[in-house]
Amino acid sequence: MERVVCLAEAFKATLSASQIATVQRSYSKTDAMKWSNFPEFAARPRRVGISLGSLNATQLKAAKNLMAAAMAQNVPNEGFDELEGNLAADDYLGTTTGKTGTFSSGNYFLAFLGTPSLSGLWELQFGGHHYAFANTYNGGKAIGVTPSFRGVEPIASVTINSHTYQPIEQERQAFADMLGSLNSNEQATARLSATFRDVLLGPGADGQFPATKQGLKVGELSAAKQKLVLNAIKLYVNDLDPITAAAVLATYTDGLVDTYIAYSGSGTMNQQSDYVRIDGPRVWIEYSGQPSRDIPGTVHPHSVWRDRTSDYGGN
Repeated sequence: MERVVCLAEAFKATLSASQIATVQRSYSKTDAMKWSNFPEFAARPRRVGISLGSLNATQLKAAKNLMAAAMAQNVPNEGFDELEGNLAADDYLGTTTGKTGTFSSGNYFLAFLGTPSLSGLWELQFGGHHYAFANTYNGGKAIGVTPSFRGVEPIASVTINSHTYQPIEQERQAFADMLGSLNSNEQATARLSATFRDVLLGPGADGQFPATKQGLKVGELSAAKQKLVLNAIKLYVNDLDPITAAAVLATYTDGLVDTYIAYSGSGTMNQQSDYVRIDGPRVWIEYSGQPSRDIPGTVHPHSVWRDRTSDYGGN
C-alpha cells in the first residue's frame, strides 16, 4: 500500500498544475460510479480523470508504474499484463476499423478520487473500453476492489512490440472447464432458462443483485469440481497485488460451499449468448459472449466482478 501511495505521488510530480487538477478530485460516490464498458466518445460515457493520450512518455511511464504496483506483475495475461493486453487490443481494433479516435490505448482515463494517502479515503480509478479498475483505500488498506470490468475485442491474440496478448482467454477457458466438468444432472441444475445478451450487473446497475440465488450450489460438488470454480474466481482476484488478493480470496474461499454457479448457452463460452455466473455470499462474477459490431462473425467477452458488500469500498 505504501508503494501505491508513493507511486501516485510520483505520477502527480510529473504533471502540470492543470493536469493535477484534472486527475486529483475529491472523493464522491457520483464520480466513483462513472465507469463503463463503452469507449469514451460522443455523449457517453463521461469518465473523470486524465486520459493516457494526453500524457507525455515520462508521465505515461509513471502512470503505468502506479497501476502495476496495484496489480499482479510478471504473470502472462493476468494482472498488469492483462491491462496492457487490453490496451494493445484496443489499438489493434482502432487501426483495423479505422476508428482510432474511439478505440485507442490513449482513450483510457486515470483518476484519484480523494487524495492518495495512508490515512484517508480515496479510490484509484482506471478505465476505458472494456476495462474498469476501482480500488478503494482507507486507513492504508484496500477496503474495496470492485466494480471491476474485464472484456476485450478481439478475443483472438494480438501481438504488439513482439509481445503477444490474449488477456481474457484464460478466464474463458476456466469457465468452460468448470462447466465441462459437470455431469448431466449437475448441468441441468445449473442451467438457466433465460437467454442473456449481456451481463446483468454492468455499468449503471449498482446494487441490483438478484434476491434469489439460481443454479447449482458449489458445496454439493466434488472437491475437484469445487477447485475449478475457485480457479475461475482466482483469475479475477489474482489480478490484484498479492497482499490485497490474498485477503479477498480468503473471504471468497470461506464462502465457496455457499456459492452458486449458473449458465446458459453452449457452455464453451465462445458462442454468442454464452453466459455464466458465480454468485456467492459476497463474490459475483459474470461472463457473457457478445457478437461483434466491428469484426463481423466474431464473439468477444464482457465480464464483470462485483462484491455484494464492498463495491466502492462499501460506500
